[in-house]
Amino acid sequence: MVSANEIRLNRIMRKGKMLCIPMDHGISEGPMEGIEDPSSTIYKCEGHGLTSVIINKGILKALQKPPKIGVLVHFSSSTSLSLSPNRKMLTGTVKEALALGADGVSLHINIGGKEEPEMLEQLGMTADQCHRWGMPLLAMMYPRGENIPNPHDPEIVGHVARIGAECG
Repeated sequence: MVSANEIRLNRIMRKGKMLCIPMDHGISEGPMEGIEDPSSTIYKCEGHGLTSVIINKGILKALQKPPKIGVLVHFSSSTSLSLSPNRKMLTGTVKEALALGADGVSLHINIGGKEEPEMLEQLGMTADQCHRWGMPLLAMMYPRGENIPNPHDPEIVGHVARIGAECG
């Protein structure tokens, strides 16, 4: 029997590969060139090898028609206007993603700063919900914060990737 997770993974990947455009930066950075009209950009990308897109729930709700590619809804946000721009907060739940018709959930997790424990807790809770409901989870893991001297150090990058894998 095919699982719900497998069905959704097949919507965001083709032959085990994923070409995904992240368009979730509107909350953190504001209007950006190329995504002033996210719906139009998504529809223009269809049919060019793209398998999926990452968007915030407000954009997903505003789509005029279902896209022909997989959709991961991004549920962690902060803004460049914040005193703590590295502190990502949950903005949705897996049940909400299911109700919106999303094929996966995306979270942004920063490792190495004072906000790390809170974000790891959010990742753990979301991973549990995703497993329970058969929803793929994309954890965008970043070495970022005051305890990260070099975010490009292969050992640090490896450690951060391992954290994401072990959290579910």
